[in-house]
Amino acid sequence: MTGLSRRGTVLVFLAFASAYFLSALIRAITATLAPVLAQEFALQARDLGLLSGGYFLGFALTQLPLGGWLDRFGPKRVILCFLSVAVLGCLAFAAAQSFAGLLAARVLCGVGVSACLMAPLTGYRRWFGPVAQMRANSWMLMTGSLGMIASTLPVQWLLPQYGWRLIFAGLGICLLLAMALIGWQVPRWPAVTPAGTPNLLASYRDVWRHPYFRAMAPIGFFCYGGLVAIQTLWAAPWMMHMAAYSSLQAAVGLFWINVAMLCTFLCWGIASQWLARNGYSAHRLITWWLPASFLVLAFTIVFSSRLPALCAGLLALYCVACTVVTPSQPAVGMAFPAELAGRALSAYNLVIFAGVFVIQWGIGLLIDGFTLLGASQQFSFQLAFALYLVCGVISYLHFLLASRHNRWP
Repeated sequence: MTGLSRRGTVLVFLAFASAYFLSALIRAITATLAPVLAQEFALQARDLGLLSGGYFLGFALTQLPLGGWLDRFGPKRVILCFLSVAVLGCLAFAAAQSFAGLLAARVLCGVGVSACLMAPLTGYRRWFGPVAQMRANSWMLMTGSLGMIASTLPVQWLLPQYGWRLIFAGLGICLLLAMALIGWQVPRWPAVTPAGTPNLLASYRDVWRHPYFRAMAPIGFFCYGGLVAIQTLWAAPWMMHMAAYSSLQAAVGLFWINVAMLCTFLCWGIASQWLARNGYSAHRLITWWLPASFLVLAFTIVFSSRLPALCAGLLALYCVACTVVTPSQPAVGMAFPAELAGRALSAYNLVIFAGVFVIQWGIGLLIDGFTLLGASQQFSFQLAFALYLVCGVISYLHFLLASRHNRWP
């Protein structure tokens, strides 16, 4: 660990974690609000997919310039600028009167919180050693799981008293408080003047061409992106349509899914030093354990409607199994020199959240399309999820093929 005292490390982590907690809450809240928004605005499955995916579209649009700004200006200045946009997005969502207004506000929210993980990871790349980076990444994701837990039952309890509009206005105020904490505790670093003025894509050339990045990209798009897509949107509709859960039962199911994810990321953080010491790299973990998630998802697709009492548990088990891909994020950052870390991390994050957008919207389009072709609602859900599973398996096979031609630890 370099550059910060132990006390400073804790305070910086907590400052960044407060913003990431809120970003995860904002990301996942549409899963809980989906029945209310669908009723109030007469939304179909494809509309819900687009609305939730709009967050990730806004998120993905910023990733390329974000990486260069992080490398040049540092995480503090960048995240404060971005969070101001998130505040506007929350207030715009609270005031929206149409689907178009909701969608535009969600895109603004996505843009505004798009630095909430990349900014701290860029700082950790310079301030922390390799093991501490892996631990900090896991515990940041654990904080995100806390935010997702807050988006389930707590939001469901608050809805009757305050309504979704006031909840979003409150989120905007909480973001302002997180900005104040970051401004107070996170150190600045001197702005770096780049040599020359390469264009945006040229500045990422070394990242795009790196064989490790290319091997990880499909895994990030389909498996990591799909994990987020299901956890933050499609888990609740799956429980409601496949196992006849009520809105409250689905919210309870989401709550326990996110509790399971929180515990899993806590364990990843605790185990990171042992894993590193014993040679369990991100590459090795993905190679050995990712197929387990495919088996769980296949079982979920086939048996959710037959064993409705197990539906939420199966989804939780799938999400937990999928977390084996999460160490790939800091691993990509560490595969590059520190001066490229912001761009490498942001490029990989772009891949992940482009995957979230495509998978969230794509599943909605597939469900509506199969229904129009005469399939039942349940069978349409099963077919859409089965196609997603096939894409995940193909991305894993690409990863294995790339591994045969490159020697990675």
